[in-house]
Amino acid sequence: MPAPQHELTDRLVAAVTAKEADTVKALLEAGAAPDTPGPDGLPLLCAAVAGFDYETAEALTDGGADPDRGLPDGTTPVLRAVDLGSDALVRALLGNDPQLRLPEGAQKRLLDLARHWLEKGEEEELRRRTGAVGPATRRLVNDDRYTDVEEVSLGGLTVRAGHSAILTSLEELFGILPPVTELVARAVPYWTPDESHINWSTARYVLGQRQSPQDWSDLKALQHHPDPVHRRFLADVVWSRNSTTWWNQRQDTAQDAEFLAAWALDEPDGMVLARVLEVYAEEDHPDQEVIGLRYADHPDPRVRSQIPNLIPREAPPTKAAATTLLALSRDPDPDVRRSTARDLAAHLTPAFREALLTLIRDSDFNVRAQAVISLGNSDDRTAAVTDALVSLLDEEHQLLRLEIVYALARRDDPRTEQAWKRVGELPSGFGRIGPHQENHRILAYWHYQWRNRPTESDSPTS
Repeated sequence: MPAPQHELTDRLVAAVTAKEADTVKALLEAGAAPDTPGPDGLPLLCAAVAGFDYETAEALTDGGADPDRGLPDGTTPVLRAVDLGSDALVRALLGNDPQLRLPEGAQKRLLDLARHWLEKGEEEELRRRTGAVGPATRRLVNDDRYTDVEEVSLGGLTVRAGHSAILTSLEELFGILPPVTELVARAVPYWTPDESHINWSTARYVLGQRQSPQDWSDLKALQHHPDPVHRRFLADVVWSRNSTTWWNQRQDTAQDAEFLAAWALDEPDGMVLARVLEVYAEEDHPDQEVIGLRYADHPDPRVRSQIPNLIPREAPPTKAAATTLLALSRDPDPDVRRSTARDLAAHLTPAFREALLTLIRDSDFNVRAQAVISLGNSDDRTAAVTDALVSLLDEEHQLLRLEIVYALARRDDPRTEQAWKRVGELPSGFGRIGPHQENHRILAYWHYQWRNRPTESDSPTS
């Protein structure tokens, strides 16, 4: 029997307040009204917007809530999202084909508001609105699952510093093509070593979709920019261009590979060169090993970490490549050793096996973990490998013990059950990838149990 409407309404208000997007979705499917007003009389979508809750906002919008509904103060929910500076929130409300849904006047209003914040700056605009003095409070937060943004608070108001990304996203959605130089200028102030800032990643993505010869010419000019961050951004855009090749059906990826090969021989900055080599390694180009070996003794460990990626895995390593990989496995920098451990198992020669058996005892946890993963995923079934893995079952880190279970289960090693007991209780819901998918390590253990389950022939006869 369906729940009464008033009960659905009460539960929907509670779920939106608690930021429980899955519950909101279920209640809407059960018949709750998507434009239900909250305690303040405004649609619940406004509460999700005010709480920077893009997942609940998306659930409400997908369920029929109107993001363009006029509010008493003359705004709309989507305009409020733009004002708050969260690109994830804006995208959640815009939905599909906003250019077709929104009239030109509404589009212009959104663009103008985003541009105003970008030009004024979040702190200055907050100061103007509140009259507050003193410095603003800033903290880095997740804008969505993959990107970060600063949250800026002053005078009782809080916004996010994602207006650059919002403007860039809106322009793309509304068919506006600002100059390459303008998008670059929006991105480079927000570079971080993990390149996860929403303003950087949005500009990178949008420029990665721009395929005209003039756009490519303007981008390539960044290769000789005096600021290394500009050059790093170019490498990131080339990665974006080629990571989405199968979407946009580009036929000219070979020119990017040639461009990266030439750039790799010419780039003086270690931070930029490391990214160029990383992107180049994902291309199909005959000179990768030669270029990689050239930098095997580069003074920057970020560069040396990329060398194993440039050595082909499809064929046995050349003598020079094998010698280099073994040397890198003894590199003083743990990131280099970890990167090397990832690739040694591609061709597990006796020398490579010994190197990995040494690396699973490394002083750095990430190196040990990668060596265990590499050996565990390899086809090596020797006692030297399985015994070495079992010897690590006292490892402090639970996930590393679980990797050992995976390795033993793949090999039908009789010590698998012993290893599983040493893992200990896993966190609730651990390893769930999707509604019907479990962590591959846990699945391997289950399959081991199934293969080795007792049969009737194993039962004692009466």
